[in-house]
Amino acid sequence: MVKKPRILIVTPEVSYLPEDMGAQSRYSAKAGGLADVSAALISALFDLRCDVHVALPDYRSIFNGYSTKTHNRELEKIRKSLDEERIHLAADRAFYYLDNIYSGYSDKDLKVSLAFQREVINNIIPRVRPDIIHCNDWMTGLIPAMARQIEIPCLFTIHNIHTMTSTMAEIEDRGIDAASFWRWLFFKKPPHNYEESRGWNRVDFLTSGVFAAHYVNTVSPAFLTEIVENRHPFIETCLKNELAGKYHAGCATGILNAPDPEFNPSVDELIRYNYGPKNHRLQKAKNKRYLQKILDLEVDENAVMFFWPSRLDPVQKGCHLLAEIMYEIVTKYWDVKLQIVSVASGAFQKHFHDIVRFHGLGRRIAICGFNEALSHQAFASSDFLFMPSSFEPCGLPQMIGGIYGTLPIVYDTGGLHDTIRQLDPQNSTGNGFLFKVHDTQGFKWAIDRAMDFYFLSPEIKETQIHRIMIDSVLGFNHSRCAEDYINLYGKMLQRPFIV
Repeated sequence: MVKKPRILIVTPEVSYLPEDMGAQSRYSAKAGGLADVSAALISALFDLRCDVHVALPDYRSIFNGYSTKTHNRELEKIRKSLDEERIHLAADRAFYYLDNIYSGYSDKDLKVSLAFQREVINNIIPRVRPDIIHCNDWMTGLIPAMARQIEIPCLFTIHNIHTMTSTMAEIEDRGIDAASFWRWLFFKKPPHNYEESRGWNRVDFLTSGVFAAHYVNTVSPAFLTEIVENRHPFIETCLKNELAGKYHAGCATGILNAPDPEFNPSVDELIRYNYGPKNHRLQKAKNKRYLQKILDLEVDENAVMFFWPSRLDPVQKGCHLLAEIMYEIVTKYWDVKLQIVSVASGAFQKHFHDIVRFHGLGRRIAICGFNEALSHQAFASSDFLFMPSSFEPCGLPQMIGGIYGTLPIVYDTGGLHDTIRQLDPQNSTGNGFLFKVHDTQGFKWAIDRAMDFYFLSPEIKETQIHRIMIDSVLGFNHSRCAEDYINLYGKMLQRPFIV
């Protein structure tokens, strides 16, 4: 019998694990979209009976429920365990007592990263003996160099362009024998030799992952193309160059993420009224009234509701564009009772609150911190959602919006470009509203197009939303995502991954 290839997925975040993976599958640690994507891929591979193992930091306080900040859901109790445990927790006091995956302090995050990678390199990889290693983001950026040195094929996935740097002296002080694979690390300045570089020449973690990995993928095809074509000046030149080199060598690709399967309005336990494509019109109206009541907005199911689902980050997410036009669009569409609901955290939240208070719009605009249940309810209640990101490696809210019949208004970039097409009700094509110039005029143009759709007859709207909900479920799913990764694993191994 042919032995199945064994894969080790190394991730600093995961939101859930298949319960059959063992007694530790109850563990959950999430800071952002990477957690859901890691969970989705692991679950899909496990369902396909792949020999999949997971390396994850032992966030002891988070796993034991002492912290609620990073939990998005409680997992069911374990029904059964496998003889062979597949979840490998890296043990170190650096992350035992954390209450958040990322502290916001660079020195602490770097310490956690080095502790995690030390355990993976020194203990987990020798124990698991994988045929292929799949690393994710800067916190795993040293591992591809070690994998390259010992000739294990390694895939490096970029979910986020954030990176950190460190010297080899600091890396080795944390227990990682970087001397054995230092030639596969990416230094900020060209290294002359090991001794000369050890103390002062800093290693870039994210670029090292790209440089050393056998294959690299971003989480959308368009975002990779944009980097290679130098469309984002804020991305460091070293990362652009290494990605371009991999791309032109045929060793880089884009694989779209997919939303967590819990985002399904027909079974979502976090929304007040469940629904599907056939009864969305009635049930979304009931959900809207429910949300209006709990947020103290004017209760009217005919009020048009817009939802802001992303963190309030003006650098990437474009919340400054909404801030500039918030009063204008509410007053322009005052007669149809336009409402805005934001369920997101970030420094810009105070600015939103100030606008609402200054203009006395508390019955039209609700600004809420992030809350998982409230976010689900807003997806189920709203007519449209805002995603005016200036860049977007992938994006999940625009896909979730389609599944819930909440149509996205997006800037045409990255993963938004790959997933959203301009809605054309006359020809029954498209699933949202895109603008191509990233400024307030472009954003307002797209909002006006959404309102044009809102003013169409109920029958036309119902038909289009019914179509979009079905198309979104079929197009944005883990089976497709897992299939793309499985094909890439097979390409790296030069043999079928599933046997």
